[in-house]
Amino acid sequence: MPISTPEIDTAKATVAFHTLGCKLNFSETATIARDFDPNHYQRVPFDGPADVYVINTCSVTDNADKRFKTLVKKCLKHNANAFVAAIGCYAQLQPQALAAVDGVDLVLGATEKFKLPAYLNDLTKKESGEVHSCEIAAADTYESSYSLGDRTRAFLKVQDGCDYKCSYCTIPLARGISRSDRLDNVLRNAQKITEQGIKEIVLTGVNIGDYGKGEFGNKKHEHTFLELIRALDALPDLERIRISSIEPNLLTDEIIDFVGNSRCFVSHFHIPLQSGSDAILKRMRRRYLRGLYVDRVNAIKKAMPNACIGVDVIVGFPGETEDLFLETYQFLAALPVSYLHVFTYSERPNTEAIHLDGVVPAAVRAKRSKMLRGLSAKKKRDFYQQQLQSKSVVLFEAANKSGYITGFTPNYVKVMTPWNPDLVNSLHAVRLEKIDPSGAVRFSWI
Repeated sequence: MPISTPEIDTAKATVAFHTLGCKLNFSETATIARDFDPNHYQRVPFDGPADVYVINTCSVTDNADKRFKTLVKKCLKHNANAFVAAIGCYAQLQPQALAAVDGVDLVLGATEKFKLPAYLNDLTKKESGEVHSCEIAAADTYESSYSLGDRTRAFLKVQDGCDYKCSYCTIPLARGISRSDRLDNVLRNAQKITEQGIKEIVLTGVNIGDYGKGEFGNKKHEHTFLELIRALDALPDLERIRISSIEPNLLTDEIIDFVGNSRCFVSHFHIPLQSGSDAILKRMRRRYLRGLYVDRVNAIKKAMPNACIGVDVIVGFPGETEDLFLETYQFLAALPVSYLHVFTYSERPNTEAIHLDGVVPAAVRAKRSKMLRGLSAKKKRDFYQQQLQSKSVVLFEAANKSGYITGFTPNYVKVMTPWNPDLVNSLHAVRLEKIDPSGAVRFSWI
């Protein structure tokens, strides 16, 4: 299907956005974009010419940092005189480094990014990037965000920041303390999303299980995550809600039981593990050991036998010997989880881990990452195999992928069928039949 090119209004400045990183970044990019006055700005695709390019940066991995420079070069190829603004986590952590990148005109930190339009009164190219970045301790207020860019699902931010002190993580340095949106505001935003015809909401944040802390600007919890999901489930117009990621020590039996019996929360959990070795978990300063993780997985499978469980895992952390890596590999191989998100450890400035001994060579990190990605592929196929011949309801997505339309079941099984635009953003009952060579599942209509 050909993609139509928007007609450009030459009286307006054109602005394009690109997001690196997580669902939280996507929700914030969408909100910042909506703040641009449509009388003065026209949004255009990022892969074409624009007067202003906005790059929302990430600093979770070294690769995300490197991609920023590549993106800036692409912007300037489209328009050598374009005004380039950098916002987001890396912009807060390393503002001067980003400002020094050739072609960057503006760098905004954690709080300033939400005022981006106010910094764009003069779009003249700068000799060097202008920096507006607060001390992270000042990032103590909450900014609501949600995305509306996808007709099928929306990312709804409910929480920001983190009070945990994991030894490898820069997110508290980039986003500040844990703080939450007001419950009534979350419900209002969820209602706004459903009024746009969007069928699925994904709850997102830095540490969403900590929801309620800082809800009214203080440190105590006004509400809990359980109270939040109960209130959302009671909204009559919502079709599906998915929890993006939740720490295992904050995933209570009550939350699991509620999701298992809820009206619109789907049976899909993503639970960070990071390592299957207690020795490494302690070095990472995680707030649990592997026994708790096993308990959480078993509790989910008892309540929802067909639940999909995703896992974050880091390989090559300092001190991870071959034996400790194999401990993680065997731990994951034995767990009834559905897929892995594998991250190769990379040294981050101003973290405790950068000073730890036992540095793992890059080639060894790459080998271990490859092994776990192979295990993930096997886990995913085994999970899909277990779902065959079952009935489910698929929400179809908007993209035409080489003549096919894809969609997802509540428990995150990806299905495919020949492209039909009438299926976009619709829910249909199906029977899962067989796994296609592409990895998605073919089905029959019910």
